[in-house]
Amino acid sequence: MQASDNKEAVNGATQTVDVVVVGAGFAGMYMLHRLRGMGFTVRVFETGSGVGGTWYWNRYPGARCDVESMQYSFQFSPELQQDWEWTERYAPQPEILAYANHVADRFDLKRDIRFNTRVTAAHYDEGTARWTVTTDQGDRVSAGFVVMATGCLSASNKPGIKGIDSFKGATYHTGHWPHEGVDFSDQRVAVIGTGSSAIQSIPIVAEQAKHLYVFQRTPNYTVPARNRPLDPEYKRAVKADYPAMRARAKTLPAGIDLRINMRSALGVSEEERQQEFERRWAEGGIPFMGSYIDLLLKAEANELAANFVRDKIRAIVKDPKVAELLSPKNVIGCKRLCVDTDYYATFNRPNVTLVDVSETPIEEITPTGLRVAGRDYEVDAIVFATGFDAMTGALLRIDIRGRGGRPLKDKWAEGPRSYLGLTIAGFPNLFTITGPGSPSVLTNMLPSIEQHVEWIADCLAHLRAQGRRELEATVDAEEAWVGHVREVAGVTLRSTCSSWYVGANIPGKPRIFMPYIGGFPAYVQKCQDVVANGYEGFAVA
Repeated sequence: MQASDNKEAVNGATQTVDVVVVGAGFAGMYMLHRLRGMGFTVRVFETGSGVGGTWYWNRYPGARCDVESMQYSFQFSPELQQDWEWTERYAPQPEILAYANHVADRFDLKRDIRFNTRVTAAHYDEGTARWTVTTDQGDRVSAGFVVMATGCLSASNKPGIKGIDSFKGATYHTGHWPHEGVDFSDQRVAVIGTGSSAIQSIPIVAEQAKHLYVFQRTPNYTVPARNRPLDPEYKRAVKADYPAMRARAKTLPAGIDLRINMRSALGVSEEERQQEFERRWAEGGIPFMGSYIDLLLKAEANELAANFVRDKIRAIVKDPKVAELLSPKNVIGCKRLCVDTDYYATFNRPNVTLVDVSETPIEEITPTGLRVAGRDYEVDAIVFATGFDAMTGALLRIDIRGRGGRPLKDKWAEGPRSYLGLTIAGFPNLFTITGPGSPSVLTNMLPSIEQHVEWIADCLAHLRAQGRRELEATVDAEEAWVGHVREVAGVTLRSTCSSWYVGANIPGKPRIFMPYIGGFPAYVQKCQDVVANGYEGFAVA
């Protein structure tokens, strides 16, 4: 495999590059930077008009990261780590998008990214061992390798509610928010859903709206973010300790330094346990799940943490009936724990109404609002906070065809199957960054992205050095990995409830726990062993 000239398509001609990367979020940007530095020619296609991926699209009120900003950043450049200044404990969307643009400008990435261009198809030619990639702008590109950096949470889910297109007012989806923002002043607003984007946006919408109706099917656990401006002295201390902090994080299951208490919740007194829960609640954020080592391993330990949060909800929400509706009954942590600012307190406002649709779903959307149990709720705007077709949606919306022209959607008809969440048997020279079967959404995404990008880059360098041009996961290796992913999913409580981790939010989607729950360190070790054993599980031609 040799680096080739970047020939632009003219009048329908085919452009030839070494690698096509789909998506210009953090994964696509780093993949471009890494491969370009190795001498490969790369073309990146991005649907949006700018970089940032999920942080480009998700501009809803209150959008911010749930990983502390000092840990949610690239590690590949020590200078970048030292130079960039985060301002808040949990970075808001505009600041993360600014960071993405800073990275793109610092490393001159935008010149190789084709914006406002959606990849529609990628077909593999067995004769040439190359992929043909086509776009909605008429591009036709021949590439030796294709890297899908499409993101785990990028294919928004619009529910199939009867009459959804009949509504005469304005409609919005939190995953595709207008870039100019939205002012809900003096409006009656409906928010459908109570997942992370709703939990972040509802308090802000409630402050603007004349009246806010929140339509809830399933309540979620959320803990206070305790967001605040970052103390300059704290930032200096972290930057001085960055290598050690990053090293510690990589030894932990989520790739985040959660300051996990290694004791069992069942092995301490009730007084001590309550003190620890209170301390974590006051500290805020997802480190709450690090209160004790066994919260996701033992149902009895988990119930103790769940009851603590339910008691907090009852203490905050004044109406006992509303408090009960907001109190989840399932395992805490089986869905990704949300973090919020004044979410539960918002339901004490006189202009906020919680509508339970768990037993009586929304019947239909009418021209003037929503109908539930025969009652009409008239509103001026509807916000669909209904999440994403996670992990597989963005991939399956592209016509991807491997050996024999087999569509990926056919191979994944009963659920995603991959080797390491990186490659797919029957689809040579195709890589998926943080794909199903990898730790991805159960971890700090930035370190997971970097690990995948670096593995792919090293793999392509290896193939080039060996004069090989085709690499494909074997069926046996894929089957073994899928079995392992399924096996470890049963070890913890995380796979015990209906969540987007198992595709439960998408009608008809196979119910399979998609991410690898065995932890970041174990996964990294497996990837390293595969390489050390001569790319074990791969056929190289």
